[in-house]
Order: sequence, then C-alpha cells, then structure tokens
Amino acid sequence: MLLQDKLKDKQLILASQSPRRRELLAGLGLEFSTLSLNIDESFDREIYKANQITEYLSAKKANAYSDLKLNEIIITSDTTVWANNESLEKPENREDAYRMIKALSNNTHSVYTSVTIKSVDKEVTFTAETKVTFAELTDEEIYFYIDQYKPFDKAGAYGIQEWIGYIGVEKIDGSYFNVMGLPVHQLYKELQKF
Repeated sequence: MLLQDKLKDKQLILASQSPRRRELLAGLGLEFSTLSLNIDESFDREIYKANQITEYLSAKKANAYSDLKLNEIIITSDTTVWANNESLEKPENREDAYRMIKALSNNTHSVYTSVTIKSVDKEVTFTAETKVTFAELTDEEIYFYIDQYKPFDKAGAYGIQEWIGYIGVEKIDGSYFNVMGLPVHQLYKELQKF
C-alpha cells in the first residue's frame, strides 16, 4: 500500500520552519501542515556528542508539542555537522561561518540528522549519518560563499545544494538529502509503521 493511502486519515505535522525540510517532505507526495516550536536547543556538550546531540534535540522538540490529537503524527528533526570532534551548528556571524567552513576545507566530516515521529501511542527516533569530503577551499571562495549565500540558518555554515557544494564537495558517502536536513528515504520507511 502506498504511504499516501496508508496515512489518508492522519494529519501529518512537520515541526520545522526549514524551507529545505518542507521541500523534502513535500517530495514524498504527502500532505502536511507546519508549525514552529520555540524550544531551548541548548545541551550539555560534556554528555552529548555527534548523533547523541541530534537524537536528544529531535526528541525534545517532539515532546515539547503537548497538544497531539488522536489522528495526528508530528515529525521533528535536528541536524548537526560533526567535524574534528566538534558540533558545528548554525553560525552566529560571518567570522563564525568562516571558521566552520575553514574547518571543513580539505577534510571529511559527518552530517547527522535525527528524526522523531510521534503519535499519541507511539514514538520513534532514528538517525542518519552521511560522510562528506570537501576539497581545499581558498579564503576567497569561502568569503564569496558566505557573502553571496548567507548560510547563517544552516548547520556547519553550508548548504550542499548551493554553490559551495558544487565546487567543494569531492565525495559523499550516504544520503544526499540527509545533508540537506531530512533523510527522506528512512522517513518514508518509518512512516509506513504508523
């Protein structure tokens, strides 16, 4: 049975304002609404590392929505770029973005995205990892990208689907869509179980 038919009596809610996540979920051919959850996304950096960060925050977002109705399924997500044993989240400013991209240059990093799917009687969190290898980038290329594309809403200060992905990504091992912020192939499989 197609997922669209299986979920026809359910109301899907994507708790994200990310245009990339909305676009990716829409690509599955599913109808959904969106909402924004205003939660504290801080975490203890001594306790949480790599995918533990995204799993913790994704579940925290899902559990922040307390008005779940019987026919509703909420989807929350969190993405981090893990490089040199450090979590690179959204950059605070131009210099922070430069620092992050410079750390990715001529290096391989992991992108972790965790997704939590929650209904009234079920909750599951899963994580995808994609390894991305960047070529060596010049300072001129890094600043051009930051100034032209303003990647301040993106983990690791880059969007793989943008100019820097075209010129910088040498190799990718895992889901491309995961790097954009939503591992849709896994999400499709997990939604089949709801």
